[in-house]
Amino acid sequence: MTTFKELISPDAIAQVTLSHEEIQRYSRHLIMPEVGMSGQKKLKAASVLLIGAGGLGSPLGMYLAAAGIGRIGLVDYDVVDYTNLQRQIIHGTKDVGRSKLESARDRILDINPHVHLDTYEVPLTSENALEIFEPYDIIIDGTDNFPTRYLTNDACVLLGKPNVYGSIFRFEGQASVFYAKEGPCYRCLFPEPPPPGLVPSCAEGGVLGVLPGTIGAIQATEAIKLILGVGEPLIGRLLLYDALSMSFDEVRLRKNPNCPVCGNHPTLTELIDYEQFCGMPAHDRSLYTTANGDQETVPSITPRELKERLERGDTLFILDVREPHEWEISNLSHLGAVLIPKGQVLERMSELDTAQEMVVHCRTGGRSAEVIQLLKQHGFRKLWNLEGGINRWAEEVDPSLPRY
Repeated sequence: MTTFKELISPDAIAQVTLSHEEIQRYSRHLIMPEVGMSGQKKLKAASVLLIGAGGLGSPLGMYLAAAGIGRIGLVDYDVVDYTNLQRQIIHGTKDVGRSKLESARDRILDINPHVHLDTYEVPLTSENALEIFEPYDIIIDGTDNFPTRYLTNDACVLLGKPNVYGSIFRFEGQASVFYAKEGPCYRCLFPEPPPPGLVPSCAEGGVLGVLPGTIGAIQATEAIKLILGVGEPLIGRLLLYDALSMSFDEVRLRKNPNCPVCGNHPTLTELIDYEQFCGMPAHDRSLYTTANGDQETVPSITPRELKERLERGDTLFILDVREPHEWEISNLSHLGAVLIPKGQVLERMSELDTAQEMVVHCRTGGRSAEVIQLLKQHGFRKLWNLEGGINRWAEEVDPSLPRY
């Protein structure tokens, strides 16, 4: 196994110096023979790009800055929300409503003012990924959706860069290093994305608040090992973590010779439309994929529009497709809403009337858009997706309801 001693250019390392303050700051690294002065200079010469300043990006940004990574890039275009604070520890209550990049920048530079920080407040797309990735030695995937994961993987393979991967859901996490020069890539493990809606997001299924701290710290460790050229990286290995049983398992991975992007005869030589490939949006849009592969916007209604129609006396059936424990948090039962969880819609379709105009809602609008797709395939036409779900209804119409 390559030790990656040549991942950072010797010329770049030769140009690095450490001030007396930096030597004091990194003293616990410098007294480790595996790091020492030469290793700390490698860390300062290195550049790492973090995709996402959320759950995984929080520990990643803070620990890599504290470790002395010389250049850190952050890609994110979201703003801090109260629901982030349970796990995205780089942000605080005072940051709610701020750009995540501004909040993360302040925290990182407070931890280590010697870090050079780049920020990219844009959605990561096929049009900009190669340009954004190119200046960095290592790319770290802290995303939460499949289109961006495949985009990140393919861009890393095309540019010959290591992709430090992590994912989290409820009580479980995964981590690996996908580096096509030395082992398999993400597509070798997952040639095709799961069907849209099969795997719920953290926003739908939840996540234990400390879980991204565990997985993010593992990703940061792997990045530092790659830079230092020490230890055995998670190349060709998928680490599986279960917080409930407090256990780690490992799956050995092999490079797929027929992989379309890193195989012996690659057929994918440029970035593609990953939203179409995955049949789901990577960013905040209500899209669904039709049977012929086309993407269409789901018919939608805003909370205020729904309120106006109800006040006019329009007959509307309100379908809530969340889970029962979410219904207990907040619901529209006073408006006659009926709860049929997303996973039960197909078997309980007989309870719905195709002739009735129906407004479907969930927490923020994603699951309800998928249910509308399903209902359209079974002959339902008078459908509306409540934009922003019950959370936006609580924000714009009925503030007595809690948002979550």
